[in-house]
Amino acid sequence: MNTKSVPLKHLEDAIHCLRTHMITVGISKGFNHPDTIKYSQTLDVLLNKYQKTKLN
Repeated sequence: MNTKSVPLKHLEDAIHCLRTHMITVGISKGFNHPDTIKYSQTLDVLLNKYQKTKLN
C-alpha cells in the first residue's frame, strides 16, 4: 500500500487505538508477553507509515 493514499487522520486513529490496546494487554499479560510485543511491532509499522506520510 502506498503511504500517500492513507489519510493522516486514519493513521492517527489507528495509532491511538492500537497504542491503547497494547497498553491494556501489557498491563494484563505483562509487557514482555508475546501479544504485547506483537502489538508494539505493529504500532512501530504504523508510526513509520505516519512519519513517511507526514514528510511527503
